[in-house]
Amino acid sequence: MFNRTTLLILMAALAAGLGLWAAQVLFGPQRTVAAAAPAVAEGPAMDPASMKTVRLFPQPRKVPDFTLLESDGTALSAKELQGRWTVVFFGFTHCPDICPTTLSELALVQKQWAGLDPATRPQVLFVSVDPERDTPGKTGEYASYFHPDTLAAILPEPALQAFANSLGMVYMKVPTEAGDYTMDHSTALVLLDPRGRQAGIIRPPFVPADIAADLIELSRATP
Repeated sequence: MFNRTTLLILMAALAAGLGLWAAQVLFGPQRTVAAAAPAVAEGPAMDPASMKTVRLFPQPRKVPDFTLLESDGTALSAKELQGRWTVVFFGFTHCPDICPTTLSELALVQKQWAGLDPATRPQVLFVSVDPERDTPGKTGEYASYFHPDTLAAILPEPALQAFANSLGMVYMKVPTEAGDYTMDHSTALVLLDPRGRQAGIIRPPFVPADIAADLIELSRATP
């Protein structure tokens, strides 16, 4: 059994060792640790200041997996959107002003990038925030009226709320005096990169020529 003197010596040695370790961690060279850190996935190799209207995030944000229901009734997963830049717009078919105006502006954008390679050409996705009234077929018919290439999809609650929130978008049902309801929703456009990450946002007012120029530049800058 250790006597009192031996125990005190062991405790002092242990304290000294811990102190030396702490000093090395806090004050020792950090270059080796930094060099071993994994590289962070970056966005497109371009200057965000060159964008006319797209606001690129410093780092793309991972989007949780999702599966939407397309206008033809088939599933649209996050993986199927990869490979191309995607502009996502949340709206609804009973919208009196913002939605038809925005989809009309996006149709002008789509016409300007029509000459790009279909494999890498940007795409527009319209997601209804009113699954109670908007069926997949109705949503698709509404979106295709503005441009036939627009993808259209719905998502039941509560998955829709989770999907919108993951992209920083909000919506809310608002009763009307006539006993019906309308939907208040975010008007910004969400930008997903070819890896399915949220890379940026486009805020109104929208200038179709500027949106088209930015998306064409992003498509050409992406390997």
